[in-house]
Amino acid sequence: MICWAALGTLDFLVTVVMNRRWRVVTDHIGSPSTMESFSSKSLALQAEKKLLSKMAGRSVAHLFIDETSSEVLDELYRVSKEYTHSRSKAQRVIKDLIKVAVKVAVLHRSGCFSPGELALATRFRQKLRQGAMTALSFGEVDFTFEAAVLAGLLIECREILLELVEHHLTPKSHDRIRHVFDHYSDPDLLTALYGPDFTQHLDKICDGLRKLLDEGKL
Repeated sequence: MICWAALGTLDFLVTVVMNRRWRVVTDHIGSPSTMESFSSKSLALQAEKKLLSKMAGRSVAHLFIDETSSEVLDELYRVSKEYTHSRSKAQRVIKDLIKVAVKVAVLHRSGCFSPGELALATRFRQKLRQGAMTALSFGEVDFTFEAAVLAGLLIECREILLELVEHHLTPKSHDRIRHVFDHYSDPDLLTALYGPDFTQHLDKICDGLRKLLDEGKL
């Protein structure tokens, strides 16, 4: 479940970017030790500003996250923090997710993808939706959960996304994609999420993921 919520948010961010005029200001993301409170929405805006401050032009893409996606991201952060027992590691995963989402969104809205790459994007979305529905089923039907199934689907999505951005993003961004996918495809993490200690987190993630599916945002 956790992997599909993360991927769902990533895919949703690509589709919700809108072109607006915005005065670029210098902005840097604070380190984990300087962030008093963690908010995925404010972090997304900071990441957007940092990226777009390097871009020229009168019009820039303004990234925003709706309430449902923001809640899912915040819940993913809490799960990662509890699982790793590290606030900084959990923040790094969400930061990497948002940074990649911003860059892919800019590429998508700028028409940088070729027809073949757009076909890859469609494959990614289809595989993502398949995985999300599978993850929801595991959460709703007792004794059906299989970590290997979710991990395998996530790895497939990771490879499709890497192929999509191969000629557009730097190796550093490729590493961020691997970091996010590898973290959430960890079978031990997935098993913990579906276990009794993470029930509250799983329920909230399922609720958010179900809303994104119902609203056609995933």
